[in-house]
Amino acid sequence: MLVLNCSTKLQKLEHLLKKNFPESLKVYGAVLNINRGNPFRKEVVVDSWPEFKAVITRRQREAESDDLDSFTNAYAVFYKDLQAYWALLGNPETINWEQVFQIQGLQDGLFDVSKAVAGPKLVAVKQSSFQMVIHPDPDALPEVNLKLNPPPRLASLDVSHASLLNETWSRGGSEQCRKYLASLICCFPSVCVLDENGSPVSWGLTDQFATMIHGYTLPDHRRKGYNRLIATMLAKKLHSRGFPAQGNVLEDNLPSVTLLKSMNAQFLPCRFVRLIHTPYRFLTAPHLQLSEFCG
Repeated sequence: MLVLNCSTKLQKLEHLLKKNFPESLKVYGAVLNINRGNPFRKEVVVDSWPEFKAVITRRQREAESDDLDSFTNAYAVFYKDLQAYWALLGNPETINWEQVFQIQGLQDGLFDVSKAVAGPKLVAVKQSSFQMVIHPDPDALPEVNLKLNPPPRLASLDVSHASLLNETWSRGGSEQCRKYLASLICCFPSVCVLDENGSPVSWGLTDQFATMIHGYTLPDHRRKGYNRLIATMLAKKLHSRGFPAQGNVLEDNLPSVTLLKSMNAQFLPCRFVRLIHTPYRFLTAPHLQLSEFCG
């Protein structure tokens, strides 16, 4: 196991990952952020260099962490050889298995490897799977012309908005999530529509893997085209900074799927997988809850 600290090696890794799209997208987004100031204090671990077969991005070990914060304790994975990834994941220096954490990636073998490695460590694994999309070059994005009076007031999110985002996000509701969202707002691009009082009514932001997340409009402000406007503006902002505009969506979320198709988004053949790893000692009633982590 090697930790890549050299800026020259990290730049080379960025170039190599780009040749392995789309499966490398999550790791690529994290490495882009590392190479552009590293606001989220991430680092890169590989099995070998320069001919790596597996790469994992993780939180720097010296960075402050909360053992229950699976949002911040997040790893992105890409492998060329499944056995090399298996060995890297099983290395006790790679992952802090005493925490609740998540692994993100776009390859089929991730869940089976996590189950195999996590089981003997008394860690439960829960899988979520999504369709992965990329927004095209800004020139291919349809124009958004909202005939509203007054016109929408666009801005970036402020850290004071984190509580509202936490209350409205399907994955939110915890103090760990609120702090995580506040960190994302401080570190990465976002777009929102503000009402006459300066409060956000629609928004989208970017996570530590350069993924567009939590696109949401308050119920009283829907059917005005805000979601399309936010997604378009955020995609253009990411493209202007040299980032791919990537996102994920549940297949049964038909309004979002329809919106993405109307924006000429490209639906990728590989699926986005999020694996939440929870040590048994953090499960309040293990004998009742382990069934949730079997698939």
